[in-house]
Amino acid sequence: MKRLGQTIRELWRDPMGRIGMLGILIVILMAVFAPHLSHFGPEKMVGLPKSPPDGEFWFGTDNYGRDIFSRILYGARVSLQVGIIAVGIAATAGYVLGLVAGYFEGWVDRVIMCVMDIFFAFPSILAIFISAVLGRGLVNTMIAIGIVNIPVFARTVRASVISAKGLEYVQNAKSVGVRTGTILIRHISPNVVAPFTVQATLALSSAILTEASMSFLGLGIQPPDPSWGSMLSEARTYMEQAPWMAVLP
Repeated sequence: MKRLGQTIRELWRDPMGRIGMLGILIVILMAVFAPHLSHFGPEKMVGLPKSPPDGEFWFGTDNYGRDIFSRILYGARVSLQVGIIAVGIAATAGYVLGLVAGYFEGWVDRVIMCVMDIFFAFPSILAIFISAVLGRGLVNTMIAIGIVNIPVFARTVRASVISAKGLEYVQNAKSVGVRTGTILIRHISPNVVAPFTVQATLALSSAILTEASMSFLGLGIQPPDPSWGSMLSEARTYMEQAPWMAVLP
């Protein structure tokens, strides 16, 4: 926690870091307080189709007469939900696989990492394939993105475990007969936390972008549920008539 606080302070001193932190904070606040900030429900047709921004509809309406501002707010909630849960799936599976592969090595390591390499080689195609097999929707999108991100966590954890195995206190614990589970949890896992946390923050943004891309292609969140990607996809046809439908999302 002390190191995290120091990192936040250093970011805040940097102008670009400050802008990035404020941007993240705004998106989080949008997601958390969406029901209180929005004037209308995200799926309700409350005005004339393709109405420009005005005092009532701050961001205008879409081709169905739905309030774009409300849909953007609720879309932030969907994006964060998908990102957090998908990264949770990937991090949990990747942590276990990386821990096992790095500690036991040998044929166990080769089999696990061979599978991870296959997953890693075709991330986008794999996500599309999983979505096609499982079907469209919020839950299946989170599962697909989670599975695609497992190899990144497995590689990160494996590298940290292999490095930590050579430490003197780990070797001493082995020599006195400490159980494998205890060594992994008490002696090796603390060395994995730092790179694992960094990877989780990077994967979160990647998961959000992947969800938006899949929804844009019609493979992720399905209308009328709000998603930034599906909003952009719907707006393509009306770029000349109602540019605010694409620009604001």
